[in-house]
Amino acid sequence: MVQAMAQDAESPREFILPVQVYIEDTDAGGIVYYVNYLKFMERARSEWMRSRGYNHIQLAAENTQFVVAKCEVNYLKPAIMDDVLQVTVRAAVKGARIEFEQQIWRGEEQLCHAQITVACVRADNLKPQGLPPQLKTALVKE
Repeated sequence: MVQAMAQDAESPREFILPVQVYIEDTDAGGIVYYVNYLKFMERARSEWMRSRGYNHIQLAAENTQFVVAKCEVNYLKPAIMDDVLQVTVRAAVKGARIEFEQQIWRGEEQLCHAQITVACVRADNLKPQGLPPQLKTALVKE
């Protein structure tokens, strides 16, 4: 079971997901392969959504899904095998998009920072749509 947590009252919109680095996440040198940081962030966004009462299966049943529209990543320091990381999520809902600011930390050391924008689309034809009202309400809750 995932042990995710919301941050303290001073930053109520921050969500933190702990992630353990396994051998499968690393390259031959024991360093986390760059694309796996994106996978860790995707996992954190999914758990952030789940913490607000939604999951991808439920969204699909409502003919709604999200696609990544923009991704900018800065890799600062490497993570290595057996590290325990904290993946943070801050989100702002803007129309049919959600803009995420995500960071990956090892203790007090920032390893990675990303700005990721996802767009809401209809699952049946992948055309843009506004966020369904109930979903929008759930996602902007503190």
